[in-house]
Amino acid sequence: MTTLAAVDLGASSGRVMAAEVTRDRAGDRVTLTEAARFPNRAVTVRGRLYWDVLGLWSGVLDGLRATGGAAAIGVDSWAVDYGLLDADGHLLANPYCYRDARGAAAKAAVLAHTGADELFAHTGVQPQPFNTAFQLTADAPGAHRALLVPDLLAYWLSGRPAWEATNASTTGLLDPDTGDWSTAVADRLGIDLALLGPVTPTGTVLGPILPEIAAATGLGAATQVIATASHDTAAAVAAVPYETDGAAPDSASSGTAAYISCGTWSLVGTERDTPIATPAALAAGFTNERGADGTVRFLRNVAGLWLLSESVDTWRREGRGIDLAGLLDAAAGEEALRSVVDPDDPRFADPGDMPARLRAYCAETGQPAPETPAQTAACVIDSLALAHRRAIDALETLTDRPVDTVHIVGGGSNNTLLCQRTADATGRPVLAGPDEATALGNALVQAQALGLIAPGPAARRAAARASARPRRYEPQGPRAPWSHASQRLLGHQP
Repeated sequence: MTTLAAVDLGASSGRVMAAEVTRDRAGDRVTLTEAARFPNRAVTVRGRLYWDVLGLWSGVLDGLRATGGAAAIGVDSWAVDYGLLDADGHLLANPYCYRDARGAAAKAAVLAHTGADELFAHTGVQPQPFNTAFQLTADAPGAHRALLVPDLLAYWLSGRPAWEATNASTTGLLDPDTGDWSTAVADRLGIDLALLGPVTPTGTVLGPILPEIAAATGLGAATQVIATASHDTAAAVAAVPYETDGAAPDSASSGTAAYISCGTWSLVGTERDTPIATPAALAAGFTNERGADGTVRFLRNVAGLWLLSESVDTWRREGRGIDLAGLLDAAAGEEALRSVVDPDDPRFADPGDMPARLRAYCAETGQPAPETPAQTAACVIDSLALAHRRAIDALETLTDRPVDTVHIVGGGSNNTLLCQRTADATGRPVLAGPDEATALGNALVQAQALGLIAPGPAARRAAARASARPRRYEPQGPRAPWSHASQRLLGHQP
């Protein structure tokens, strides 16, 4: 048995997971135990939104101490955001948060002279206000190096800068065909690629931890830092337990299994051998990102359980005692499809009073406004299920391959109502779990880098299945009400 440390940083919290890798007659498997959890939040200073990356760093060190010893460390986080370093490797400022308004202004300035279709054709990445490429155009000159958030922490651990491939692919600066930085896009946007080093293959062993890290954490000097699948969605997809019975084969190019990495966002997609950077893919909101095995994660971002978590936060600020499990049980008893919204409407993007925004949307579209927490939760869950359905239908059209199984991984896989409604809406069986897919994928990539698990996606998927058996949800009831609700929504946009 070997223990690895999977550092997983999310938009609201970070944690360090102790991952015990076991190999025996039953096969390879990983057992996860939370060593430490610490808060993460964006902080507003003079109208700008930043991440408290030093607070995260402190939490990571505390978590590494709590593992009791680890042979290796891998860091994953959300995408696109980065820290700027000077020539001596010192952080110049806290990283901006992707929700900061400067991204939208930078995108508008770029698209004023460079079309979205041109950028998409070169990178395969959907032009979004938070893309690293747009953020970099808004930075003042003078930085020596830019490191994405997980690469920044890995640098502080090992002293070796890296630009791990899965997260690099989200920047809007990577050529999806070559897997290297796109000089054409960088030149067009006026971005100096000297800020970035060579793209680092997923699973690269960066080297041992620095002596000061060993002293601060009690870890052995031989503890290795590994460039795991550092984009949290890539790590989660690396742990999707595709079946081998023909319904969802391990072949990444088969296209018969879709995944939904569900948490704050719902990332709906499939793995492919080649990108799809067509005008139709751009119009449908799909993007092409790298997978752990050099595959292409062809996916669409849907504003996921963010709408529910913001609603719960609003009620708690109002002094209401909200128990999430009880809320979802109550929502299951509400009339299905009574009120639905488009989760991707811009009004739902920012923090704030989400229940009020949901009521306003429904009023503008002639639907009953959800008044109680249970009605609001039902509205959100049904709306997400419809959004999953639309994304999967579009996925089939764009890839020209049928999708017959849907895997939901991440925290949303524990939401039984969402899993069942997604099965009902899509008319396809849903396999839910693992709920800790990101940490599991992080650890599995590390294990393969160290030779603890056989190489290749098939061996990793087998270990994922052995580590966390998914739960199956079959579609219930007719699909017609979901089709009618989808048409109603499309026909009555505010």
